[in-house]
Amino acid sequence: MVLIGFHASHEQLPPGALLDAVVRAEQAGFDGAMCSDHLAPWGVRQGESGYAWSWLGAALASTSFSLGVVTAPGQRYHPVITAQAIATLEEMFPGRFWAALGSGEAMNEHVTGDAWPPKSRRNERLAQSVEVIRALLAGEEVTRSGEIEVHRARVWSRPSAPPPLLGAAVTAETAAWVAGWANGLATVAQPPDVLAGVIQAYRDADGPGPRVLQVHIALEDTDDAALAVTRDQWRHSVIRRSLWDIEQPEDFDALAGDPTDEELRNGALVGSDGVQIAERIAALVRLGFDRVYIHSIGPDQAAFLERAERELLPALRRSL
Repeated sequence: MVLIGFHASHEQLPPGALLDAVVRAEQAGFDGAMCSDHLAPWGVRQGESGYAWSWLGAALASTSFSLGVVTAPGQRYHPVITAQAIATLEEMFPGRFWAALGSGEAMNEHVTGDAWPPKSRRNERLAQSVEVIRALLAGEEVTRSGEIEVHRARVWSRPSAPPPLLGAAVTAETAAWVAGWANGLATVAQPPDVLAGVIQAYRDADGPGPRVLQVHIALEDTDDAALAVTRDQWRHSVIRRSLWDIEQPEDFDALAGDPTDEELRNGALVGSDGVQIAERIAALVRLGFDRVYIHSIGPDQAAFLERAERELLPALRRSL
């Protein structure tokens, strides 16, 4: 059975409102949730970016389902700190937390003042960070020298068993690489042929564990309203260059420009018919995913969750 989850977007809602939304998501029938871990929003109009790790503790305490986070150890977070945060959440809420580890985005990491490395070095930094995190979660004392410097670190408060550490990937090349160390794959919706390539690369590399998909949708009362929400909140999705090297929300806004309606439709599942949106989500899931997390890109999460309970979730479960 496919897990149908709710994505909590820190870039778009204040942390308190996002906490209310994730509690309501469980009541509406979602099977789990995940969140982003950003220091800045994608665009100025989004206007928020709460601290994910504080919020996760409150969210896990306020719900009973599983929660995960996509995070990037190595620059903004030293991996020892990431390991301590992971250990604390899993110790308090055993079996309910997971993390997907990625190589990071300049928009969140540039604030340290360190140079933003090329992708090859970011991957090496991530690989070393994963090694450090796993060793610390196993109770080892860790000293390392390389892309990551660690001196006699230990994590003292640990769970009885470590949580899953998934690998975040958006390309087939990265999916094949993370298969060598990850407990699962986490990716985002793209054209079906691209997604199929990501899944196949992970399979071909004998990648274990769940395959997780995040899907962005704009489900509103009319198609025009759905397009308006996408233009207001998610137009950075039309940018055709790497998003990982852009530093400021204003830069994302400038690069997105004034996209056409068709371009906006390529960046999210846009529409007014919940059954049709559910069928489109199901078609992506059937490429080979075990979990799907739905991100409603509109600011009115209460209205979305009411409609998800009444229409979207039943239709999606029928389609899967």
